[in-house]
Amino acid sequence: MNNFINVILPIPIENSFTYAITQAEAEFLKPGMRVSVPFGKSKIYTGLVENVHQEAPLIYEAKQIHQILDERPLVTSIQLKHWQWISKYYLCTVGEVMRAALPSAFILESETVIYKNVEIQINDEDLKDDEFIVYEALHHQSSLKIQDLMAILDKKNVLPVIKRLLEKEVINVQEEIYEKYKPKLVRYVKIATVHSSEKALQDLLESLSSKPKQRDVIMMLFSISAQTKKPVKKSDLSQESNVSASSIKTLINKGILEEYHIQIDRVQYDGDENEASKHLNEHQEVALSGVVQSFENQKITLLNGVTSSGKTEIYVKLIEEQLSQGKQVLYLLPEIALTTQLVERLQNYFGEQVAVFHSKYSSHERVEVWNKVLNNSPKAQIVLGARSSVLLPFHNLGLIIVDEEHESSYKQFDPAPRYHARDTAIVLASLFEAKTLLGSATPSLESYYNAQQGKYGLVELKHRYNNVLMPDIELVDIKDNHKRKRMTGHFSDRLILEMQETLNDGHQIILFQNRRGFSPIVECNTCGHSPQCPNCDVSLTFHQYRNQLRCHYCGYNSAMHKNCEACKSVEIDSKGFGTEQVEEEAKLLFPDHNVARMDLDTTRGKYGYEKIITALEQQEIDILVGTQMLTKGLDFRNVKLVGIMNADNMLNFPDFRAHERSYQLMAQVSGRAGRTKERGKVLIQTYNPLHRILQQVSTNNYEQMFDEQMDDRHTFKYPPIYRMIKITLKHKDYQKVNVGAEWYAKSLRTVFDKHVLGPEFPPVARIRNQYLKHILVKIPQKQSLAKTKEAIIKINNSFLSVKDFRAVRVILNVDNY
Repeated sequence: MNNFINVILPIPIENSFTYAITQAEAEFLKPGMRVSVPFGKSKIYTGLVENVHQEAPLIYEAKQIHQILDERPLVTSIQLKHWQWISKYYLCTVGEVMRAALPSAFILESETVIYKNVEIQINDEDLKDDEFIVYEALHHQSSLKIQDLMAILDKKNVLPVIKRLLEKEVINVQEEIYEKYKPKLVRYVKIATVHSSEKALQDLLESLSSKPKQRDVIMMLFSISAQTKKPVKKSDLSQESNVSASSIKTLINKGILEEYHIQIDRVQYDGDENEASKHLNEHQEVALSGVVQSFENQKITLLNGVTSSGKTEIYVKLIEEQLSQGKQVLYLLPEIALTTQLVERLQNYFGEQVAVFHSKYSSHERVEVWNKVLNNSPKAQIVLGARSSVLLPFHNLGLIIVDEEHESSYKQFDPAPRYHARDTAIVLASLFEAKTLLGSATPSLESYYNAQQGKYGLVELKHRYNNVLMPDIELVDIKDNHKRKRMTGHFSDRLILEMQETLNDGHQIILFQNRRGFSPIVECNTCGHSPQCPNCDVSLTFHQYRNQLRCHYCGYNSAMHKNCEACKSVEIDSKGFGTEQVEEEAKLLFPDHNVARMDLDTTRGKYGYEKIITALEQQEIDILVGTQMLTKGLDFRNVKLVGIMNADNMLNFPDFRAHERSYQLMAQVSGRAGRTKERGKVLIQTYNPLHRILQQVSTNNYEQMFDEQMDDRHTFKYPPIYRMIKITLKHKDYQKVNVGAEWYAKSLRTVFDKHVLGPEFPPVARIRNQYLKHILVKIPQKQSLAKTKEAIIKINNSFLSVKDFRAVRVILNVDNY
């Protein structure tokens, strides 16, 4: 009897492939193990066993597998079910889901490029012969492809050698070549644990009586830590006690002081005692019991709590409950910036039970977390992560918390699978029969609508923690200010006055401008020419700190022109403004205060977020200018004033969710103000202070915004009333995209009639030299989603079988909003 396995390959093909195996392999292999298999003429892939069976394929002859890579499954059976659902719902292949889910170190393939790891010293004797040959070859060449290794080692299957070299950290796989950032570690010092008891300390000070300088350093350490109640930086100690760094080093060498680095993002936790979780106030208690009751009847509950109402403390109580039952918890966050802040809070309560997972982690770190979760290790009972952590191999999930569930960052746009982490988490929870808690101060219309319809439970928390008042929100009419000449750059006189007062009181300020760069448009005053990106249909943004023009779509950049390219005039002016310009103006207005910026340009490094957030928490920054990264639930204790530089560019965006998004952004950024004792202040600068959304933000009226937006959604047939699938066609030939899109839309209309919109060019119709055209399919509530998708896939297949259209790339995006 012949034995076969079906293998999922990490490439976008519809079916899994069948390979032949021996009887012994059939007894050993289980679904979820990795095997290396030949595919096509000369490629080798790492595939995943889907099932073991005895039916030979009818169409082709099954090839033999090369090798088994695991001793036990790397992927659980529930995960495979979850992947199947994602591929079916989001119209992609299981291979694409596999590629998104598995850390790259797990998917070796023949196109993998390997590099020498220059950071560690290798002892030649530790390497086997074949490993040494590879290592030697990497001395002569900076990188090698797997095909090259096959030639060097003269054998077909080189994956085991690579696997061994990876384990010994001799090489890096291609993904990691981008890790050029060295984390800037802050050095802290504390009294060595041996001297921490009172008696030992007394003895220590007596023994140092003959060395007054060293004794002074110890006394200074105590006084600084008593004043700030924060860890003491080595640099601060040396500065305050007027001694050189080498004197402190002597104390460290003697074992009197201990030096440690704070590097929050790694998963090692070296705290001492865990804190007990905080006592909840009456409003939180009511909300917590509301959530617990709701979970008795509903699997999904929406916690709608205003900003700074203490939702995290409620989550902590729910997590404690799950851990006491021996279950795992997944805590999803929209933004990496948030994980940095929360890791510390959760580790204070749960110590090393917290594991962190997000895209700034290197391949090795991801593998570590994956293995911990897979083995149900005590170090991964709580997984805190961005959207990709939904794809981890959980064992015994009891609760999923989706914090800031309204965030658009939960949706993956490119590449496939284009999943929405919130919806995917709900399905994952149902596979484990676990509960899902969605938390937000400004819930998405879909979630709030589902709660109103009774699909979800709803618990509301209307009071801020410590009964702090909601911030006082004031609208500033900049149209009127411009007329009266009361603007200094982009700052109204009202904003400058409030900033001055806030800084005098020793508080901090956040300024929000949802555009990075210095100015989005550079224009010649003589002929009106504006530099455009050669690859995309957008004007280039001016970045002053590099004196560069950059495209925010494809990354193209060029030096800033001294004179106009068209008419050679030197009168070049910049229009509009971004975070850089706000930062520059703030520095001029308040030269004695520290101004910093938080946007994509300043947080590129692995520890980029952390540096800025820590600096703000340590009160080293007085004014922080930033994009929407600032809005995502961050908790700054000393921020009293929030200024929104221009509310109009968000409101006038061509998208059916523009008003909902603007409300959420402004309400969230306002929520960063006044989170402790004093009431915060928010100033929103706008040309149209009478706009309904701005009025609703200023009175904090979510329900009114919800009702108005839902009326629009009913009228114009948008989600959550109708579902939506967006089909995008891409090609570098304008004509091909046009003709293809017409054909596609015509075919869709024969099935869905008036529910097809388009084809239409988007506002930016060409990106990276590819023309784009969109078609929208709206799906009424009564219409079967599964049948709709079947029809679309049929049309898609017939489209791709037309020879002229084969080169056109089609992207199917389910729930594209």
